Amino acid sequence: MSNIVQYIIVRSDLRTALEWPMGAVIAQCCHATAAIMHLYSNDEDTVAYLKDLDNMHKVVLEAKDEAALVKLEEKLKANDIKHKMWIEQPENIPTCIAIKPYVKDNVHKFVKHLKLLKE
Repeated sequence: MSNIVQYIIVRSDLRTALEWPMGAVIAQCCHATAAIMHLYSNDEDTVAYLKDLDNMHKVVLEAKDEAALVKLEEKLKANDIKHKMWIEQPENIPTCIAIKPYVKDNVHKFVKHLKLLKE
């Protein structure tokens, strides 16, 4: 189980340029994560990931802005990496991507260029 990881990628400009409160940004990540876990609840890696709730491994990364997030989504789609782009409504703003749990070696290469989210 320890080699299964879930990546969440959130726009860093939500806090800076758009001045969203931290709670609102965290809520976006929660929405996307809940959605992807529901969509892939029967997936083999997701089932294995959820068997040991106290040891789940999540990594929260940042995308610079909407364009960077959309570019990442295109890359994920092109490589059939299962994910959920969360689009905040009614504003229709793409805010973050949650990738379903994967064995790290199968997905890390798509996100290794991103930095950990910071305050």
